[in-house]
Amino acid sequence: MNPQMINRRYLVTGASGYVGGRLVRALVEDARNVRVFLRDKSKIQGQPWAQEVEIFEGNANSFEDVNNALAGIHTAYYLLHSINLGPDFDKIEAQMARNFAQAAKAQGVSQIIYLGGIANDKKRSKHLASRAQAGTELASTDVCVMELRAGIVIGSGSASFEMLRHLTHRLPIMTTPKWVTNRTQPIAIRDVLWYLRKSASLEQPVSAIFDIGGPEVLTYADMMQKFAQISGLRKRWIIKVPVLTPKLSSMWIGLVTPVPTALARPLVGSLISEVVADPEKSIDALIPPPPEGLLNVEGAIRLALSRISEHTVETRWSDAGIATAPWQKAQGDPEWSGEVVLRDRREILSPLPASKIWKEIEAIGGDNGWYGADWLWWLRGLLDRFFGGVGLRRGRRDPDYLRVGESLDFWRVEALESQKKLRLYAEMILPGKAWLEFTLQTVVGGTLVTQEATFAPRGLGGQIYWFLVSPFHSFIFPTMLKNILKKSARK
Repeated sequence: MNPQMINRRYLVTGASGYVGGRLVRALVEDARNVRVFLRDKSKIQGQPWAQEVEIFEGNANSFEDVNNALAGIHTAYYLLHSINLGPDFDKIEAQMARNFAQAAKAQGVSQIIYLGGIANDKKRSKHLASRAQAGTELASTDVCVMELRAGIVIGSGSASFEMLRHLTHRLPIMTTPKWVTNRTQPIAIRDVLWYLRKSASLEQPVSAIFDIGGPEVLTYADMMQKFAQISGLRKRWIIKVPVLTPKLSSMWIGLVTPVPTALARPLVGSLISEVVADPEKSIDALIPPPPEGLLNVEGAIRLALSRISEHTVETRWSDAGIATAPWQKAQGDPEWSGEVVLRDRREILSPLPASKIWKEIEAIGGDNGWYGADWLWWLRGLLDRFFGGVGLRRGRRDPDYLRVGESLDFWRVEALESQKKLRLYAEMILPGKAWLEFTLQTVVGGTLVTQEATFAPRGLGGQIYWFLVSPFHSFIFPTMLKNILKKSARK
């Protein structure tokens, strides 16, 4: 490493997100001095690099928090976005970027590196226009800003890839809007990380906009057919109709794929534009492509599918969470009200060792199911998606192992102690806050297994909700616990 880079300190924002989590790992592997800035440090506790970085917890909307996080930083990676925060996400993004730029100037930051979206088409979606505006706000001071603009990112766990994968797998015949014939230039997440990683090694600050894209330009329909061919599926019938607006398309995607409607809407909106890299904004003179070359679409899809089949998906689109989504803002009673807590608690003493029972508890959800009454869980997930929630289709990152901070269907892993405790926090739409916790305690005669569902209702409506669903709980929860122990005994 160049001696002048040894003392550089790097800040990565959005470290709990899809790109940020992978970038931190790459920088740590390169022996960089990394600080991460995020809203909730519990989201990264399960990451293998969590003990090797400095963690700064704060709010990106607070100038004071951002200013403190940037103290002593040489290069700051700006990987924040707010596309799932409602119709005013563009204003939120602009203000966040403006705060960041002003704080970076105040702290003497040398370089900001921003990952945005290709926006060369005059007909820009609100999402792409917002990403471009964020770049403009970041460059509003004299701090050098290197803006890398990418199109569709193909990688295991990315929202764009999950849309492509599930639409192609589940729909042999599709009626689609006209945007499926628009040109796009996708790029593999591996190559996005290559450019971000190499940006850390630049000897001098750079102030410029670069488009980064893969070696192929093709339509979204072509990508679907390539995916079908690679997956061993028959050619998909794609029927273009003029009446499917981005809003209707995103609602359909929200039902068919794991990606919620709120997130699908800006992604679909971006496909209205032709997302093709401008050769005049090439980055090759500054950072050459990887030695093995950029992955084409087929290579990127194959690599993503191999990561999924090998259960080596490092980060997912859902990792960042939805803590600030509209329905989360209203959860819980105000502090002054005296919060009511309702519980459903079950205990069983099992002769089995904790290690055997734990394997089944840690495997809960996703394709493994919820140990009985899965149709009721499916129905609850469908209801959640109908009202704009995440539903069950987020699934699991790995079929056997969990880590703190990751999503699990419509839950998030809030706490995990191997062979002792698993606590899940509900991210479904609810009139309150809910948790599901399993604890194992070794006692005389075996293992005491405790399963507890906890609900903190918001007002009278929340309490009524709890009592309405209690009859279902009286069937679901004891069935779940008994089946966990049955399966543990069989194995």
